[in-house]
Amino acid sequence: MSTTSAGLAKKFGYTNIRVYLDGEPAWSKANLPTYANHDFIKKGNVVLVDIRPSTDAVAGRIKGAYSIPYDQLDDRLDDIPRNAPVILYGEAEVMDAVEEMREDGFKYLSLVEGGFAGWVASGEPVEKGPIFNTEIRWVRQLGKGEVTLADFRKAASGEDREAVIVDARTKEEVAELGIFKNTINIPLDEIPSRMSEIPKDKKVYVHCATGARADMAYRELIKNGYNAKFLLLNIADADCDCEIIKP
Repeated sequence: MSTTSAGLAKKFGYTNIRVYLDGEPAWSKANLPTYANHDFIKKGNVVLVDIRPSTDAVAGRIKGAYSIPYDQLDDRLDDIPRNAPVILYGEAEVMDAVEEMREDGFKYLSLVEGGFAGWVASGEPVEKGPIFNTEIRWVRQLGKGEVTLADFRKAASGEDREAVIVDARTKEEVAELGIFKNTINIPLDEIPSRMSEIPKDKKVYVHCATGARADMAYRELIKNGYNAKFLLLNIADADCDCEIIKP
């Protein structure tokens, strides 16, 4: 979406614009840090992990954090849900933890900027004392407008004939990776001019590669009176096991 966003910025009068075309996926692949903002840490449906020694966590920790000291992390990786947004904080070893977890398949991984000291300096709430929440419990919560994977699968398989899928990826992406069955390919930037191809008497489920463009397409369709939802999931994820037709 970077080029589209740059085009919008230009439209609104900005002139000094640059696009980092490879975006966050390339940044993460290079094992560079990404950070969660404080509201997301406090209110988001996340798994917050303190990788400092347990004695430090008992002395003071971010409220709601699970304590998994770095020297135990390898043995505890299977206890952390891989499809959850995972937020880490620790000390010098925190980037080693990020690299190891990304290599082990964790895609939604970020840090607390400044670690525990930065959190405290910002005046954010902390807790201290014995740690009782040792077992990680996390349940995926659907956001506004999201379609469940079960309902999406029914549409892709043809079981639900009252639903149609719109693939908001580019033609080049579809040519390279294939397309789900029972799907119309309309790239995000073409949706306003091609809405006549989308039936208004059916449920419309939009997807892209990761969910970001699908969310934008969903908002455009809702604005124009469609009964639409979007899939917030990386289609390369093992959970997204719908049949793909190769070109």
